Amino acid sequence: MAKLILILIIASQLLLLTAVVSAGKGGDFAKVIDRKLLGLRKEKLTFFRVYWHDIQSGSNPTSVVLRPPLSNSSFFGAVTVIDNRLTTGVPVNSTLVGQAQGIYAAVGQHDSSALMVMNFAFKTGKYNGSTISILGRNEVLTKVREMPVIGGSGLFRFARGYVEARTMWFDQKTGDATVEYSCYVMHY
Repeated sequence: MAKLILILIIASQLLLLTAVVSAGKGGDFAKVIDRKLLGLRKEKLTFFRVYWHDIQSGSNPTSVVLRPPLSNSSFFGAVTVIDNRLTTGVPVNSTLVGQAQGIYAAVGQHDSSALMVMNFAFKTGKYNGSTISILGRNEVLTKVREMPVIGGSGLFRFARGYVEARTMWFDQKTGDATVEYSCYVMHY
């Protein structure tokens, strides 16, 4: 009987040791799943055009400089946080479809480039509650700038694509601007 108990103890310790060793390998932390389990169907390409209103002037700005530039000769080092209106037209009072929320930072010491980190959060219609995330370099003085769409949520879950930005108008005195964003987004 003592032999049987000893064998059971040794066997249980070996099983425990095997479980600990196999758990430590980390082989089971990821697995392939069927995309249908997440409700993912055929991938689609959606195009939309919105107008981004960057308002730094007045009593209710949507763009606030958190850190001013390092010198007067360039904008390098300036960091701005935004909660800009996204509309269907160039006038700021056009139909609101969402908000552009994020940060842009002047990153070019010898040019006027900015790092854009922002979400387009849609508030109306079919895309209400959905977002796309944009992260990229924006060479502000170039006529057409391209930045990547790196993700999204809601109807834009698993999004990828790009946006083209074109400045419609810019007020040098106030810093206010309206930029057209043409968005090409692949999603499920």
